[in-house]
Amino acid sequence: MVGLLKKKRVAADIVAEARSPKKITATEIINNLFPDFFELHGDRLGEDDPAIIGGLAYFNGQAVTVIAIDKGTSPEERIAKHFGSPTPGGYRKTLRLIKQAEKFNRPILAFINTAGAYPGRSAEEGGQGEAIAKNLLEISAIKVPLISVIFGEGGSGGALALACGDQVWMFENSMYSVLSPEGFASILWKDSQKAGEAAEIMQLTPEALLKQGIIEGIIAEGGSQRRICKNLSQMLNEQLPNLMELSTEELLAKRYARFRKF
Repeated sequence: MVGLLKKKRVAADIVAEARSPKKITATEIINNLFPDFFELHGDRLGEDDPAIIGGLAYFNGQAVTVIAIDKGTSPEERIAKHFGSPTPGGYRKTLRLIKQAEKFNRPILAFINTAGAYPGRSAEEGGQGEAIAKNLLEISAIKVPLISVIFGEGGSGGALALACGDQVWMFENSMYSVLSPEGFASILWKDSQKAGEAAEIMQLTPEALLKQGIIEGIIAEGGSQRRICKNLSQMLNEQLPNLMELSTEELLAKRYARFRKF
């Protein structure tokens, strides 16, 4: 764990804080940690999903590829970004950047805050399921380190498409689950009003997931935005060099073992 965590809270409170409009944004994380960030655009098939921000940066002198899911801040941004729900083009853009990182031997840092992939008709027509599946398949064999950080919502395959690397960390006010508590309650009890009860059952909190070995650690959020980014930077400073020291064979073997244990 990085930083001082708050006392144990009920899952519904964590879900509410993960979704809070006051939550630190992807652009704020990038601006604080990567002041020289250079954004790259497009999936090379005709789309540039604004929900995915990706590009190049340096982190403590190490060239890295940074990819983040962004919900936006203004109403116009949120609508354009589908409230942080990527389209097929978004996932194809992430895979393009990840393959580029592999080519130039750059580690990848992924920051995730999404309720899930965009569920609209256009996304289904554009091959949403195939785009996510291809990410899972190809990222599993990528020959450079990938650290994923869930800093808000981590919903379904939309989050897993960027959380399938070597380590997954979560902010203390974040969630990671196969579907929303409301969706779970609607399926199980036909009543979305029981979302709070569903959240407890789903074990979607950072503490529960750490206990089960699903994630590597929790990053504290107490204090200012600067403090949050300092805690995040501390974790990356500790973990990235360890992964960079591994040979390609060791990296792939550890990644394989990580997911096989589930």
